[in-house]
Amino acid sequence: MLMVKNPFRNKTRAILAIIGISIGIATIVALGMVTGGLQNSTQNTLKAGSAEISVTKIGSGSFGSSGGTLDESLVEDLKNISGVKDTAGILRVNANISTTSGGGFGPMGGLYLSGISRNKLNMVGIDSINGSFYTENDSKEIIIGKTAAGNLNKTVGSTINIYGTDFKVTGIFETGNFIQDGGAYVSLSTLQNLTSNQDKVSSIAVKVDPDANSSQVSQSIQNAYPNDLSATTAADQANRINQSLGAIDTASWAISLLAIIIGGVGVINTMIMSVYERTREIGVLKAVGWKNKRILGMILGESIVLTLVAAVVGVIMGIIAVEIILNFMPSSDSFTPLLTLDTLLKAFAVAFLVGVIGGLYPAYRASRLAPTEALRYE
Repeated sequence: MLMVKNPFRNKTRAILAIIGISIGIATIVALGMVTGGLQNSTQNTLKAGSAEISVTKIGSGSFGSSGGTLDESLVEDLKNISGVKDTAGILRVNANISTTSGGGFGPMGGLYLSGISRNKLNMVGIDSINGSFYTENDSKEIIIGKTAAGNLNKTVGSTINIYGTDFKVTGIFETGNFIQDGGAYVSLSTLQNLTSNQDKVSSIAVKVDPDANSSQVSQSIQNAYPNDLSATTAADQANRINQSLGAIDTASWAISLLAIIIGGVGVINTMIMSVYERTREIGVLKAVGWKNKRILGMILGESIVLTLVAAVVGVIMGIIAVEIILNFMPSSDSFTPLLTLDTLLKAFAVAFLVGVIGGLYPAYRASRLAPTEALRYE
């Protein structure tokens, strides 16, 4: 009980120490939640039913988004490669649409628009929809992601003007991938005609046979078209994204180290003042038989209690901070921050370490006080 009560005798000093430590803990938790959410979203690229390989022109982006188109005839040609079960041509453009909140995933804040045949939507992870799917044959119908619908303030039945043509929203989909849910889909022929890209696609989605190895099939595609095509598996794409997220994790560890240093200094100051003010009390405890080890354990325990309370406050602050930030992000509807057990353990481990480091010297100093000198202290 003493270890729980003693750190809060001087409430002002204790609160200041808790605030200083909790800010570092809150940052660790917030970054951890963002990283966890992004990793969880990345896993949705590997969901069952979606294509395992994305084929693009050499030199273009992973999704064929940075220039370069392919002849649509390649969509059928790739089916002849061993291990390929099905293929789908996809044309992607950035439609210049201004959103009500200034959001969007296109280069200029527009709508990331993709054209694909209606019966191939399952290859991009769209299996169900609120409303109905568009029809083929150059229809003026469109389905949009949940995030895009929020940004554009559109519902089923609304109209979107793209390149001077009005499209009717027939359905709203949600894949769990926050980037994809910020875009929209129309039939391939419609987008080809609209953008004067007849018989062209940006990328080709490839579904492999159940008993085939996607990496081997990917290599076979590149071997068949060494100077033209680049094939990337969904697993490789997910790994690249996760590697990028490693920078956030590194920043989190750097902040952890900073929190340990700053928090440790604050705890040392708080606990030294506590020992200084309780010199006579410690002398009495030693006079009635308390051993040095017991005194050291009490002061060290008080320090750890202080930092663990700061950890609880920091976790709460981190969660609240992420929620507040997401409320001001127009493209956050499909992004769900994830508080993992690893993040919580990291936060409390850092707090515990700060408590040990910050309380070690004051605890040692208290345990070395001579009873007679402590009792004479005024």
